[in-house]
Amino acid sequence: QLLITHQCNKCDLVGTDLSKTYLPGVDLHGAILTGANLSWSNLEGANFTGANLTDANLTGAYLTYANLANTTLNNTNFAQAQLHYVNIAGASMENLNLANASVIGTPVSIGGSMPEDGEPRFIPNEDWPLLPPREPWNEPRQQPQERLDVPPHLIPEL
Repeated sequence: QLLITHQCNKCDLVGTDLSKTYLPGVDLHGAILTGANLSWSNLEGANFTGANLTDANLTGAYLTYANLANTTLNNTNFAQAQLHYVNIAGASMENLNLANASVIGTPVSIGGSMPEDGEPRFIPNEDWPLLPPREPWNEPRQQPQERLDVPPHLIPEL
């Protein structure tokens, strides 16, 4: 359902593998994504407001203009992710992995507290391109085995 509607408000997705998915603008506000794998996914403009992403894997995820306000991000892996202009107001962010992440216009502080001038401490060059990851999120995915391949002549017309 999530891959079709791009919505799953307050749903339980604990440990779900959503790696390499194309979900721009997905609405997952209030969702429980503890331990979920969202690595190498395109999540541009995604709404995670109030979601729980504790221990989630977002390695290489493309999160430009995503909304992570009031989200629990403790122990979340953002290695190689693109966090450009992300709303993280009120988010809980203990023990983040930002190794080789691109952070632009997102007030993430490295080392504990926000500087008095309000500027983030970890900012790559502002001229870095805002491009989604090319690989591996756009590789064809194998269809889940739970799906049935129903011949078109057996599908009733509505």
